[in-house]
Amino acid sequence: MRGDDNRTGELFSYVDLEARVRRDHPLRAVRAIVNEALGALKGEFAALYSPIGRPSIPPEKLLRAMLLQALYSIRSERLLMERLEYDLLFRWFVGIGVDDPAWDHSTFSKNRDRLLEGDIAAKFLAAVLAQPRVKRLLSSDHFSVDGTLIEAWASMKSVRPKDGPAEPPAGAGGRNAEADFHGQKRSNDTHASTTDPDARLYKKGKGKEAKLCFIGHGLMENRHGLLVDACLTFADGQAERVAALHMIEPLADRPRRITLGADKAYDTQDFVNELRSMKVTPHVARNTSGRRSAIDSRTTRHGGYAASQRIRKRIEEAFGWIKTVAGQDKTKFRGRDRVG
Repeated sequence: MRGDDNRTGELFSYVDLEARVRRDHPLRAVRAIVNEALGALKGEFAALYSPIGRPSIPPEKLLRAMLLQALYSIRSERLLMERLEYDLLFRWFVGIGVDDPAWDHSTFSKNRDRLLEGDIAAKFLAAVLAQPRVKRLLSSDHFSVDGTLIEAWASMKSVRPKDGPAEPPAGAGGRNAEADFHGQKRSNDTHASTTDPDARLYKKGKGKEAKLCFIGHGLMENRHGLLVDACLTFADGQAERVAALHMIEPLADRPRRITLGADKAYDTQDFVNELRSMKVTPHVARNTSGRRSAIDSRTTRHGGYAASQRIRKRIEEAFGWIKTVAGQDKTKFRGRDRVG
């Protein structure tokens, strides 16, 4: 018998959100780990908020919502609040009831900025990594590092002389007028983007065009290829090596030596010597193109060097997810802190 295509509504609903999410859903395991990590951050949350005044969005719910925004690649807070309004899975994960209204997107953004200023995102990641069920997945001896370009949300037409007018001259064809840059010399010392001043002109390689970019850096443990640290810097020639030293230094504070795999861009004498002074064995790919490599047979003769060179390429899988699934090939945000 054919059913009727009529929408039925009930005045009351007695179905709990917990029953709406299947028992084997991946977010159940994620939520359990997240809740344990948030419990360890109660002291950090208390320091960010005043004891008096109007209640804000609970930081625990705020972080769960931000995590969903990353996992489901939702490009704006406005769309996240829209999804939270009708998606029962999102409501269950964040911790709001069926009848509770979603927050206004501007209110959500203001509360999110408070967490960013308090560096809660990095502390939250550290708290997750410290959970026993996560910690046993991670290697504490062998790591890999790499960087990737994140194209800025700014047009090359926005690059103008720092000592010149910010707006185009009147009668030049509007905000998006035709422009011919041939023959013009532009550099980060003399020019800047009016749309995103933090972005820098950078070339991926010889013969490549210059783009407005940031550089994202990731530190991966070699056992399962999981990122254990990440940061974003201005785009320049030394950013990758400086960021690598910054990320590996806390992990090198131990009696036993650790290893760090990297590609040829990290093969410089200063970087290799700095790693060795921190008791980190540099498993860096040798760059012998018209130059002498800083890595010699003292390192390459060991079997662990070949293993690190093979495994370090897994970090590209994380960068691939960031750029394709998470949409950060060309970021939709502006400013170094927000993109980071």
